[in-house]
Amino acid sequence: MRILLIAGGWSSEREIALLGAREITKALHDLGHDVVFLDPAHDLGNLISAAESCDFAFINLHGSPGEDGLVQSLLDTVPIPYQGAGPAASQLALNKVATKMIYQRHGVNTPNWAFIPAVDRKKPSTISLPFPRVIKPCTAGSSVGIFFARSPQDFEAALGHEALAGQDLLVEEQIRGQEITCAVLDDTPLPPVLIIPKKGTFFDYTSKYEDQGAEEICPAPLEDSLLAEIQHMALTAHRILGIKDYSRTDFIVDDRQCAFALETNTLPGMTSASLLPKEALAAGMSFKDLIGRLITLGMRKST
Repeated sequence: MRILLIAGGWSSEREIALLGAREITKALHDLGHDVVFLDPAHDLGNLISAAESCDFAFINLHGSPGEDGLVQSLLDTVPIPYQGAGPAASQLALNKVATKMIYQRHGVNTPNWAFIPAVDRKKPSTISLPFPRVIKPCTAGSSVGIFFARSPQDFEAALGHEALAGQDLLVEEQIRGQEITCAVLDDTPLPPVLIIPKKGTFFDYTSKYEDQGAEEICPAPLEDSLLAEIQHMALTAHRILGIKDYSRTDFIVDDRQCAFALETNTLPGMTSASLLPKEALAAGMSFKDLIGRLITLGMRKST
């Protein structure tokens, strides 16, 4: 097939998307496909015409304009099949507050939280969450812009930081514990990963992407009952958000062995060293085979 590989974009995660695109391109060639590359940051205006000349679109974007549903909406106008979530599920999952609302409605355990819109920085005084707290931009990924507040003074300082200026914010009660992630592929949970950061106190941008930034153990060395619970929660999150084909949900497990869902990713990282490919490998699937499976799943939605 002739496949349009859409990668790059203009979010803070652009370079990671381009890194993944290089490995995806090799896998697509190894699978016998022709590849047309398009970076929306430089060529968004030609997205529709490029899609019209191809049989399938493989999306490898993080943040806007991929995980927010924009590219999927444009592809649907062609129409051309693509892997993963459609526009509505993409938009819901990218927004951490919307995700938490869906989690809570369906009984998925998640840390207590509050929403601070960009237009209402006076609202913090009304928030009753205990300290310590975590402050996150509602729509950023790769742990960009995360602040920790151990006191009201820390909290006020974080809210005034230039990195958060003009952004809607999610504030959570901080849960201390082990960081776990669990992917879903074709409605089947994969083996979860235990993440042990080595270059920070949590799985931040540096831990994610610098060499030896974290130790990632798959399958996670947890009790079978807890692994099963995490897999069930990941599958539930995948379904209630309306996601198709694949996703990855991040968790914290506290010292009582209680799992808390943090967020769900609709376009997980796709280098061979990324978390979802590691989980797929633990389940017996090579990176090339994973790319082929995602194409098959995406094509299935178009029939």
